[in-house]
Amino acid sequence: MKLTFQDIERNETIKTYIRKADESLIALGYTEHCFNHVGRVAMTAKRILLELGYSEREAVLAAIAGYMHDIGNVINRVDHAQSGAVMAFRILDNLKCDPEDIATIITAIGNHDEGTAFPVNPVAAALIIADKCDVRRSRVRDKSTVALDIHDRVNFAVSRSTVTVLPKEQLIKLNLEIDTEICSVLEYFEIFTERMLLCKKAAEKLQTRFSLIINEQQIL
Repeated sequence: MKLTFQDIERNETIKTYIRKADESLIALGYTEHCFNHVGRVAMTAKRILLELGYSEREAVLAAIAGYMHDIGNVINRVDHAQSGAVMAFRILDNLKCDPEDIATIITAIGNHDEGTAFPVNPVAAALIIADKCDVRRSRVRDKSTVALDIHDRVNFAVSRSTVTVLPKEQLIKLNLEIDTEICSVLEYFEIFTERMLLCKKAAEKLQTRFSLIINEQQIL
């Protein structure tokens, strides 16, 4: 069966795993990973592929992978990409999803975390970029932690974040506006260097370049 993104988005089992996974991350002190995050990642991953000329089906699979990519956190933050891929396989198989589609989706989910990630296919590449580029103030749950936690501080400092796809220039661009009184550009790179290099590798898989612009200055 060729599942649609709406089939996945409406599925109550998947909603429960997303919500419960985020509850675990709340307890661990992580930034927001609930419906706002996975929804943004899904739509950004889909848009990246569509704007680069990939098929509608590949874009839908990227959206599905984006929506389900963090369900493994319900088991444990460690190796959540791999456990999430196994969970996604069971869910999608029970929904009679096409095996080719299942393989593409779980491969992308299993390869999205920077510790073990690799852009093995276009869907995985789009998911990586969409996930790693979701940096924004609204992901911070508790403003009182901003001074204490560098991840909260970096996210809270970002007042604007946009991902732009420029097919003619073969470029994917992350444009950030950062309040440097809250967080320095150096602090951003202290925690996000690995993620930005992964985005660069993912862009290469899509036969494009990745560019990072912070406060109107090109950094990468």
